[in-house]
Amino acid sequence: MALPLLLLLGAGGLRAAERSGGGGSSSSAMEELATEQEAEESHRQDSVSLLTFILLLTLTILTIWLFKHRRVRFLHETGLAMIYGLIVGVILRYGTPSSSGRDKPLSCSQEDRPFTTLLVNVSGKFFEYTLKGEISPGKIHNVEQNDMLRKVTFDPEVFFNILLPPIIFHAGYSLKKRHFFRNLGSILAYAFLGTAVSCFIIGNLMYGVVKLMKLVGQLSDKFYYTDCLLFGAIISATDPVTVLAIFNELHADVDLYALLFGESVLNDAVAIVLSSSIVAYQPTGENTHAFDAAAFFKSVGVFLGIFSGSFMMGAVTGVVTALVTKFTKLHCFPLLETALFFLMSWSTFLLAEACGFTGVVAVLFCGITQAHYTYNNLSVESRSRTKQLFEVLHFLAENFIFSYMGLALFTFQKHIFSPVFIIGAFIAIFLGRAAHIYPLSFLLNLGRRHKISWNFQHMMMFSGLRGAMAFALAIRDTATYAHQMMFSTTLLIVFFTVWIVGGGTTPMLSWLNIRVGVDPDQDPPPTNDNFQVLQGDGPDSERRNRTKQESAWLFRLWYSFDHNYLKPILTHSGPPLTTTLPSWCGLIARCLTSPQVYDNQEQLREEDSDFILNDSDLTVTYGDTTITANGSSGPHTATTSLDGRRTKSSSEEALERDLGAAEHEVASRGTRLVFPLDDNV
Repeated sequence: MALPLLLLLGAGGLRAAERSGGGGSSSSAMEELATEQEAEESHRQDSVSLLTFILLLTLTILTIWLFKHRRVRFLHETGLAMIYGLIVGVILRYGTPSSSGRDKPLSCSQEDRPFTTLLVNVSGKFFEYTLKGEISPGKIHNVEQNDMLRKVTFDPEVFFNILLPPIIFHAGYSLKKRHFFRNLGSILAYAFLGTAVSCFIIGNLMYGVVKLMKLVGQLSDKFYYTDCLLFGAIISATDPVTVLAIFNELHADVDLYALLFGESVLNDAVAIVLSSSIVAYQPTGENTHAFDAAAFFKSVGVFLGIFSGSFMMGAVTGVVTALVTKFTKLHCFPLLETALFFLMSWSTFLLAEACGFTGVVAVLFCGITQAHYTYNNLSVESRSRTKQLFEVLHFLAENFIFSYMGLALFTFQKHIFSPVFIIGAFIAIFLGRAAHIYPLSFLLNLGRRHKISWNFQHMMMFSGLRGAMAFALAIRDTATYAHQMMFSTTLLIVFFTVWIVGGGTTPMLSWLNIRVGVDPDQDPPPTNDNFQVLQGDGPDSERRNRTKQESAWLFRLWYSFDHNYLKPILTHSGPPLTTTLPSWCGLIARCLTSPQVYDNQEQLREEDSDFILNDSDLTVTYGDTTITANGSSGPHTATTSLDGRRTKSSSEEALERDLGAAEHEVASRGTRLVFPLDDNV
């Protein structure tokens, strides 16, 4: 009897000792279990948040199909994505329960600045916390406790590093060279000068609005002049994706499409560099927000340095990719070729950002360079793959951003809506766009052969929508009161322009009597009455000549160099370098010229022979005078005498082919030629 009693007492004592000595280990195990449960819950919420956006995109795609099937044009796909985002945002805001409050403010009064990473000692265990942003004292007890809303709020760098690159690259890679270069001078004027004018007009008008808000007591924190200029740069980034999609579907006038598309492509790049320059404006002295001439010129230098450096980085990356695809056998492995093309293109953006430049500018010009050079070196399969790959990525990324815009209206925690600021912003944008379009169009028409008509100008004024770039620039920095108000206002402006302005595109086209149903390869009828074509009905030849004549003079200056030297070095096309470089460069020329160039050259000679004209082949009437064009033949030239001699070289003929000539064979007799009586500007 004593033995079982001793055993029972021993077991009881052992359990008591475990309870007294093992309490710490038991609590530690419970903490670990709770931590694992929190990690599992966090993983589940991450999956749900990503699934939410995938379902949004799926629903958008199905609705787009329905709209296309029913031929509905009053609402674009981006507007649909925003509506679905708004609906999901309402559900997440008001339909999901909040988590139990676990936030406790701790005082660190001895520190004079916040830390990016904080280590907290809790009962001998150290926990790491990261900085998320500043919270005003009045909202210290209103911190969002809904974990789901926190999960669907993305880091702004996600937009810049993941979503923007395919959108911008696709714009450069899908560029239609013919109409773009024909209007290159006007596009550059609208994109650079026009964006700067719009930025400063909007910025100064908004500074007046801020002063008014301060007088009426609507301003509760600091709002500087540089903040107003930054808002002008952000909101000057146009994104007429809705208008361009309708133009493409209705086959609207190609020159109007080229002007709007070219402006929006370069305008985004200019806006982001302009915003970086304004942020870099730091006057010396006590008042860091006063005007300082030295700081101003420094900002101008920053703008020029960032833009030129980004441009060079994008172009160099495209050239390197072209050389790799030319001098290797990657075309034998289309999968590897496509993968390298994709990685080199995307890395351009990250490389520029890492070097302190602007990835948007770099990836844009990388796309243009890839389309001009690398695309010619790719295999047929890789050409199709790269086009489709970036088109799909562009579509998904753009609709994802617009879906997130709708979501952010309810999930963003720092909205500041000021009616005075919002109304003033709409008025400033209207006036800034008007000062951007009409005066520049007047000046450009002084030197253009085909004038930018009033209905084109009104349509461009109407088409100044704001979109993904303005949103991405605004959400990138929401730390201060001014930037939070700017972000909230930008969001409302994007909603209004996409829904109202985008939906009114089709009626506006009809009201302004703008041509629709136009063949992209069809040119507008000539408006210059100084010449008349008598013989032949060869539209291909007339189109080639008009294309070359109307191409911007800046493009024509560098085209000959590009055709004779760059194309043979970087691609398998163009004349052999042995015929264009000096004789003492023969060894280098043979090394850099691929065998395919000689095959293409033979084909080029056969095509060039179709442009050789004989005597009395053409008769041109000018006024009451009839002029006979006498010509001479040669392997690469066709010379026409018209009170002087005009020589057309092979590079000029190649320019005509590169800028959209659909067919290369033209009969020598009956060819229609347009003789310009003055140089095109």
